Amino acid sequence: MKKHVIKLSLLLVTFAFFNACQDEAYLDNPEETTINDDQKAALTIPEINAIINTSLTETGSFDWKDVTPHTLWSAVVRGNNILTIGYGEEGESFAEVKSERLKSTLATIEQLVEANEAYKKSEKTMFEHEIINVVDVKVENFITIKQLLEADGVRYLEPNGYNHYETVNNARSSSGCDKNADAINASHYTTIAPNNAQVSWHFNKHNIPQAWNYSTGSGITIGLIDTGVSASQSLLNTSGINDGYSNGRFVQKYGTFIDSSWWWSNNYDGPHDKCGHGTAMASTMAAPRNDNGMPVGVAYNANLVAYRATEDVLLNDYHERKGVSAALTQLGNRSDVKIISMSIGYVWSIGNIKDAVKYAYSKGKLIFAAGGTSTSFTNGYGVIFPATMSETVAVTGVDDGPNYDRCEVCHSGDKIDFTIIMEGDNNTSKAPPVLGFYNGDRRYTGGSSVATATTAGIAALVWSRHPSWSRTQVLNKLKQSAQFYPNKNSSFGYGNIDALQAVQ
Repeated sequence: MKKHVIKLSLLLVTFAFFNACQDEAYLDNPEETTINDDQKAALTIPEINAIINTSLTETGSFDWKDVTPHTLWSAVVRGNNILTIGYGEEGESFAEVKSERLKSTLATIEQLVEANEAYKKSEKTMFEHEIINVVDVKVENFITIKQLLEADGVRYLEPNGYNHYETVNNARSSSGCDKNADAINASHYTTIAPNNAQVSWHFNKHNIPQAWNYSTGSGITIGLIDTGVSASQSLLNTSGINDGYSNGRFVQKYGTFIDSSWWWSNNYDGPHDKCGHGTAMASTMAAPRNDNGMPVGVAYNANLVAYRATEDVLLNDYHERKGVSAALTQLGNRSDVKIISMSIGYVWSIGNIKDAVKYAYSKGKLIFAAGGTSTSFTNGYGVIFPATMSETVAVTGVDDGPNYDRCEVCHSGDKIDFTIIMEGDNNTSKAPPVLGFYNGDRRYTGGSSVATATTAGIAALVWSRHPSWSRTQVLNKLKQSAQFYPNKNSSFGYGNIDALQAVQ
């Protein structure tokens, strides 16, 4: 039996690789020199990675604001010359209507860049976000970085095109992706009307079928930010979303991911999944209670708005970061969307996504994020971004044993809010079955990704039961139904959620 486990932090394997293989070649402090910064060559990718690795190893985190101007410029140069500038006052992440002060600040920043880089805004060298206070610019010269760091109204500078994978073969673009079908063990599901629809074994661990006596998610719209939803899976398309006992709901699909090597391109990739990960998450949350004998979703009467914002689950590409940011702001602007689920992430904070999360949060959205999934080799790392944010609800996976052990590839830590049972005790092949990429297919999925999608579905059940409630009220109900409440475990938050208790 095969289990396709999501490797959300496969990136971290790369970190260990560089630590072992490149640290000796890296100078103890490559920036200590008598040569002026503007005369020095850019650091190499291995040198930049060594700085990142040191911070991750020593502090457990990394932030571009903590590096020297030369390191920052070097990462911009090695990241296709893309610099993301967050502007405004500290904490001023977004503005639906730009004030004259913000307009003036942005104009000053753009003029500074134009003067130093010798180009015009019209030459496809700048991209302004409409809502979050961010502008992306092309930068080649160190003096631009130096002056921006000294300029008023600059909240942060980030090399948003820099990607830790660039020197590692076969290390990206496949993480979490799987379009293959699996042979599902009959002991890993139970059946339910109509016509033997399949209920994942892990639903029963959280009393989800019992919760359906009170709520099925009707009237609630969930936003999914992931790799999209397969056009080849009819039960997650317009025609099949109301199959069986599911009725009166809709699915909508959008695309904000740009498939291009050119950072300024508008070549959108479309709304449909090409990876398989987003399809699995959509199935977990909202697959219909169908009459085809296929897996059922937690909130099988909820509406689904799915965004193809990423190529895979690792946010290591400029266009993925921009795509997620755009999806967050668009979902934030929809009054019908109550919940946003993101089983995606990265090992360090990404400014334009952080700003967009804060915007969606300001609109009352309940935002769930995966705590992190990796290989067992890197499980010592903590919770990843954006699950590290206070505006998100971080979820991880545990096994079904008696000792509350995290799943083999899951992350834990004090940022975790909830856990979901999604793996067998000493049996990693026991995982949740979901709809496959193609019609008639089923597959296994795992890690904190499916744990996050399951929790988002339970939240939809609660909100459907109490449609007038606020985000805070729904979240408090989830906490009260969890195993450790009113306490919070240092590794697993409030613990496993009891869906039946949550909807009563």
